[in-house]
Amino acid sequence: MPALPLSARTRPLRLRAHWTDGVGHAAVVAIVLALLAFLALPLASILRQALEGADGRFVGLANFVDYARTPALLQSVWNSLWVAAVVTLVVVPVAFGFAYALARSCLPAKGLFRGIALIPLMAPSLLSAISLIYWFGNQGLLKSWLAPFGIEQIYGAAGIVLAECLAIFPHTLMILLSALTLADARLYEAADALGTSTLRKFFTITLPGAKYGLISAALVSFTLVMTDFGVPKVIGGSFNVLATDVFKLVIGQQDFARGAVVAIVLLAPAVFTFTVDHFVQRRQTAMLGARAVPYRPRPARGFDTAMTLYCSLVSAAMLAMLGMAVFASLATFWPYNLAPSLKHYVYGLVDNEVGTGFFNSLQMAAGTAALGTAVVFVGAYLQEKTRGLVLARSVLRMLAMLPMAVPGLVLGLGYIFFFNEPANPLNGLYHTLTLMTLCTVVHFYTTGHLTAVTALKALDNEFEAVSASLKVPFFKTFWRVTLPICTPALVDIARYFFVNAMTTISAVVFLYAPETRLASIAILNMDEAGELSPAAAMAVLIAAACAVATVLFTLLGQWIDRRTQAWRSAAR
Repeated sequence: MPALPLSARTRPLRLRAHWTDGVGHAAVVAIVLALLAFLALPLASILRQALEGADGRFVGLANFVDYARTPALLQSVWNSLWVAAVVTLVVVPVAFGFAYALARSCLPAKGLFRGIALIPLMAPSLLSAISLIYWFGNQGLLKSWLAPFGIEQIYGAAGIVLAECLAIFPHTLMILLSALTLADARLYEAADALGTSTLRKFFTITLPGAKYGLISAALVSFTLVMTDFGVPKVIGGSFNVLATDVFKLVIGQQDFARGAVVAIVLLAPAVFTFTVDHFVQRRQTAMLGARAVPYRPRPARGFDTAMTLYCSLVSAAMLAMLGMAVFASLATFWPYNLAPSLKHYVYGLVDNEVGTGFFNSLQMAAGTAALGTAVVFVGAYLQEKTRGLVLARSVLRMLAMLPMAVPGLVLGLGYIFFFNEPANPLNGLYHTLTLMTLCTVVHFYTTGHLTAVTALKALDNEFEAVSASLKVPFFKTFWRVTLPICTPALVDIARYFFVNAMTTISAVVFLYAPETRLASIAILNMDEAGELSPAAAMAVLIAAACAVATVLFTLLGQWIDRRTQAWRSAAR
């Protein structure tokens, strides 16, 4: 029998591949359209609002010129910049020292110290501000300690700097710890053989190896402080920054045009730092090669003792922050009656109806974890493992990275302008828990996306190539092979979404209605009403919920590992 022409032999495979690729293309387009609707178009609405006058007519750059002529608003720009710079200069060296102790010393109880350092991740950023008020405020326990430093009161720049240092410390620590963990022991062995001093090894091997991590940590710290809303709102007093200006202009004065201008100004530093960080990451080279030897610290009594004392001091500050919030939430009437009582918890949950807000927060966090994990992982898979539709996949890649450069306050403001428009077919979502869930997913999309991409890049593309050669649809390969292998990353992404959804304030502060108020927003409202103890109680409850969720996600991860990752143990 004569052999069939090549075109005839390959036609069925081409048709089947086209059908399965069509499903993937449709999914890519759907995710791109969703990101356009819930990210790009809201941001475009901010720009449109900034270019229009109060009557809706186009005024060009008139609003920006008016903003530049307002000394008070320009002062806020300077305040934000120098506070962010000071916090960065303080927290990066402190976090580097802590990370160095964890990675390069034989520090006892490393897991305990690391867990304590990550406590601020499980609470709203304003928890550190509330604690500082109880420590150093007008009726604070240690108010007199401020005088020797020339600080008259904690409200203002000094309070913002201290609170932000505590709040962003774990973010900086995680970046630096990752940078210091990746070290090749052969470099240090060669230096020891040459008789190089410890100090010289630090400046010629350790610092150059961690320089990209230091740059990234500094940029992240600067951006987080510039865009944070909770801390300056609680402890800033009359010290205005850009984040509080946006809130006052939009909520207090209903000046949407000027609020949009400030939002664009607030967006500029974030975009700049993101661009620099992206450039730095592209310049970074691999620290561990195929023949690298993992660095293992050797015991040194004096050095290990110094690192233990250092980490103990930093951990004490973290515990003092959380401990004071817990103590103040239980004190009957601060500072006159410190007997323990649950009255503030009862007032917050029952009398002030924060119980409903707490349930709303749990609902939104669960929805964000489920929806965000699914969309992020599917989107990352379609971007990395499917073929064709190059333009749409490039747009998806760009949109997936964009949220990292958009402050939550700016994104929330864009949602007001876009979804509150009566002509918008999505207007029905405004003031709903669904919209706040979608906003939170978009706000934290980039980190989840990068986590998923990292996990997927570890898988050889031959899985998809073999599936295509066997005429197996890509979604079966995704379900039966890729998904089980990547379940640990899925659990990490879900945990990240849940914890951040519980603690977020800036992204949803403009979007809630009385019936969809969240616990974090209720804390802000109680602080504004002068009810600081109930606010501390609710902040502690959020931290406790996040801690419980973290434990549950850890147990879930361990169970999943036993069910889906047994092949790793067998391979060893």
